[in-house]
Amino acid sequence: MMGLFMILPVFALYAEHLEGVTPTLVGLAVGIYGLTQALFQIPFGMLSDRFGRKPMIALGLLIFALGSVVAAMSDTMLGVILGRALQGAGAIAAVVMALTADLTREENRVKAMSIIGISIGASFAGSLVAGPFLNTLIGVQGIFWMTGILALLAIVALYTVVPTPISSRFHRDAQPIPAQFKTVLFNPELLRLNAGIFILHSVLTSTFVVMPLVLRDQMGIAAEGHWYVYLPVMLVAFIGMVPFVIVAEGKRRIKQVFAGAIGTMVLAEVLLVTELHSMVFLLAALVLFFVAFNVLEAILPSLIVKVAPSHIKGTAMGVYSTSQFLGAFCGGVMGGTLFGHFGVESVFIFATLMLMLWLSLAATMRSPRYLGSFMVRVGPVDEERAHQLVIEFTKIPGVAEAVVIPEDQIAYLKVDNKSVDRDALMKYSVDVVEHDPDKK
Repeated sequence: MMGLFMILPVFALYAEHLEGVTPTLVGLAVGIYGLTQALFQIPFGMLSDRFGRKPMIALGLLIFALGSVVAAMSDTMLGVILGRALQGAGAIAAVVMALTADLTREENRVKAMSIIGISIGASFAGSLVAGPFLNTLIGVQGIFWMTGILALLAIVALYTVVPTPISSRFHRDAQPIPAQFKTVLFNPELLRLNAGIFILHSVLTSTFVVMPLVLRDQMGIAAEGHWYVYLPVMLVAFIGMVPFVIVAEGKRRIKQVFAGAIGTMVLAEVLLVTELHSMVFLLAALVLFFVAFNVLEAILPSLIVKVAPSHIKGTAMGVYSTSQFLGAFCGGVMGGTLFGHFGVESVFIFATLMLMLWLSLAATMRSPRYLGSFMVRVGPVDEERAHQLVIEFTKIPGVAEAVVIPEDQIAYLKVDNKSVDRDALMKYSVDVVEHDPDKK
């Protein structure tokens, strides 16, 4: 993920020296990885059920490395666009989630997925600082070469460090099911959240199509000094997001914090439109932007888990991720096109209008139930026993919903994490009796 993100804060400046450069093509180069990620991540996940997790992850990393080499060796915009498209085509996110599901017991899976989500968020924050810093040392071409080498090293780590599961199988909590797409796409609350992540990453990508130019041309900061801006901004933003996430989840004010964060991003973009020549206001806008962005990146997946029934969570997360990548693609193209025709301010106006649309959607959303997903492996059961287990699970304090899928041998539950009796749940788990020592 760092390989995809690190060029965001530096590419607009690098692209000025490429043959065939136009603002629209700059935006396309920045965002096209999102299109190929959206196209290939679900098929990659499905193919991993047939050909194995590690082979598909290795293939994806090889494609990513090839894209990095193509981009590094290109001196034309079209060559870099092709490289970026290939980088995105190495779409291993869904396969990594499936491998994680293979390697974890059901009751620990949500924690494992959360750790992966945190690592992706950290890679983005680190990329905004590392990109400009590395640009001063090795240039953008060097960054492409470095990410290609890191992708190859990741294959080594995959086969020497990452455990190999005893068996791989389909996990409906971590992988999409095509038959469920219609249910997810026509669920009004999930649709709001998918629209939200689309807008969030559209705004992010469009903003960073022009932000390097703003820092250089409006603020007079040379490219090698951009990381001095991003480092304190990201540190403050990371610290600043923590209390809001605690209030949202711990104090159960998630809708209020959610809408407030969107409103804060609106304010940040308005500042960028109206106070573009003031360094003080630019820094304030960036801090507000990234505090709110970090809060929303943490809350949105949590809302998906709360809203989606447990047995379709994998499909809901697949559609959510696809919406995120499509947003990055559309934001890059729109940012570049608007900048080329109407100037920097038009990009920030576009972002403001998109965020205001999202704010109107968020204001009318229903307050979510504060429920999390929990799974229990119940072992082989027939339909009659599955029905009986649903009745028994829903009688346990803190269990709001229960679905038992006999072919999966799993009970998919929605629970109140503050009040659920986990000991009572685990009495139904076959893993308590037949614990697999290789499962973490």
